[in-house]
Amino acid sequence: QVQLVESGGGLVQAGGSLRLSCAASGSIFSGNVMGWYRQAPGKQRELVADVTSGGATAYADSVKGRFTISRDNAKNTVYLLMNSLKPEDTGVYYCNFRPAWCSPCQFWGQGTQVTVSS
Repeated sequence: QVQLVESGGGLVQAGGSLRLSCAASGSIFSGNVMGWYRQAPGKQRELVADVTSGGATAYADSVKGRFTISRDNAKNTVYLLMNSLKPEDTGVYYCNFRPAWCSPCQFWGQGTQVTVSS
């Protein structure tokens, strides 16, 4: 099992920045993927960005150039730096962990609210 604890959400004006953090604990081994998803009201949960333990990253087109995902493997923590925030970035952001030891398995954090006012 893996436990994920998120922090860093909040209310920010359009054009502002926020940084999200997610610390993982439990059955952590190399070869995993950590990432962030978000869910806006009335919409499906979507991938924002993810990063492998080797440092390879992937981003949704809507956040490229504005968001940066990074991780500290020594701390089992993933970060999401969000710049130039837009009202459409509003939603609940969920940390996600996909372990190397179980292909279909994934674990979720409790979610943190990000609200961008116009």
